[in-house]
Amino acid sequence: MTAPAARVTTALDGDVWRISLDAADTGNPVDRVMAGQLAEALDRRPAEARVVLLLSTGRDFCVGADLRGLAAGEDLPASVRALSAAWHQVVRSVLHCPVPVVAGVRGSVAGAGIGLLGACDLVVCGRSTKLHPAYGSLGLSPDGGTSWALTRALGAPRALELLLTDGVLHAADAHTFGLVARLVDDETLVEEVTALARSIAAGPVRAMVRTRGLVRRAAIRTLDEQLEDEERLLVESAADPEGREGVAAALAGRRPDFRGAR
Repeated sequence: MTAPAARVTTALDGDVWRISLDAADTGNPVDRVMAGQLAEALDRRPAEARVVLLLSTGRDFCVGADLRGLAAGEDLPASVRALSAAWHQVVRSVLHCPVPVVAGVRGSVAGAGIGLLGACDLVVCGRSTKLHPAYGSLGLSPDGGTSWALTRALGAPRALELLLTDGVLHAADAHTFGLVARLVDDETLVEEVTALARSIAAGPVRAMVRTRGLVRRAAIRTLDEQLEDEERLLVESAADPEGREGVAAALAGRRPDFRGAR
């Protein structure tokens, strides 16, 4: 049997693991092949890669699920279940990635693509970007963590308004509401998000991952619980070579070398 065409490409750029959705001619739609290749790309991250950079080729980042592929099967619920399960594996892999994950997006981001962005640590967005959940027009409820990402960023009333009216969220509003971290010109997106990824790769990435966990858990815990976790992770960071290097560099008045802190 002929192997499916590559829908995801990878490259190691110094200590940045670059993963690109690469089915530009069809808008990078989500199907089980795409999901499998993306999960594999995340799993194959080289040990020396300190940051994952998620990009796409073509005009659009991701147009959502491959509807033609889903409709081609005889059992639509079974096809939807299989695709959703495969995509959720990808989202969990991003969410629990042992290094920071940065994404650069432009064009259309629809359906499950929004959930993928919600799992990333930092999202840099081109000004042309439009986020369209699109589930309502299909008579479906959200998946891929889309409802989670939108509710955390927009709050329940705005998330419901967007989802129930089948609305579109423009880049500027996504930035204002906090769904994306930075807004840049489309023409400079790749350059700027790559520079950001390289900057993060030079930092204390293990401390960053601990920080990520604290921020994500903060909304569902009491202050006392958060204080306990902060203390535990701060001690863990202080015992890490990163922490020792950071303190030593501050005392010596020099720039820390976190890449060498192993």
